[in-house]
Amino acid sequence: MAASGSAFRMRSLLALLAPLLLCAQGAQESKPLESLRYSIEWRLVRAGTATLSRTALARGGQSELKLESAGLVNTLYRVNDYYKVLYDAGFCASSTYMKAEEGSRRRETHVTFDANTKKSNYNEQDLVKNTTVLTRQLDIPTCVHDVVAALGKLRSLRVPLGQTVQLPMSDGKKLITARVEAQEKETVTTAAGTFQAIRYEANLFNGELYARKGRLFLWITDDERRIPVQIRAKLNFPVGTISLALEKIGPS
Repeated sequence: MAASGSAFRMRSLLALLAPLLLCAQGAQESKPLESLRYSIEWRLVRAGTATLSRTALARGGQSELKLESAGLVNTLYRVNDYYKVLYDAGFCASSTYMKAEEGSRRRETHVTFDANTKKSNYNEQDLVKNTTVLTRQLDIPTCVHDVVAALGKLRSLRVPLGQTVQLPMSDGKKLITARVEAQEKETVTTAAGTFQAIRYEANLFNGELYARKGRLFLWITDDERRIPVQIRAKLNFPVGTISLALEKIGPS
């Protein structure tokens, strides 16, 4: 029973990250901009790694997020997730794709965001059973962000301390206006170095976009690079706190 409960908790915490860290859009010139690797820690245990990469395209850009479990988490519940988003120059999402391999579970999810029709279309497939899990269509504004593109948008902004910005966000199933507050300047030390950063709080775990209650904090460097060096989700029992700390910065 203990192993089963642990596996459930591991699945919950890593599933929350999959959309936090393969849609065809025609041939485009691409230019790798950066690759950020993070360690994932849960209850003082290394739970895995997250790699977030960003590439410039002729009509905007794309970001990819790869999640891999490690150590005890990998033994109890192996996770190997891949997520990709395409967006325009304003970080407005046009499509997302996710392939999730979590334990025996295999899912593939496609979401398209059409600025012309102001509609999004969500399609989730169970690859084991070869069945459709869920399809959904939403009314959306002309510009909407997924979680990863919203992070890119936040990096492009200079929100004064104590002020907030509101971002239209969707996972294809729900649409919210997320409130992000710039709170304090802090010094953050990770394996990648020591950084002067601004701490933000994003109101995502409020029962609207994600059902689980909690608080989400992000530390972004206070310089021209605007690199997210630390992410921390403080969730209610039984998950607790999940932390991502920057380990390596690369061009690709």
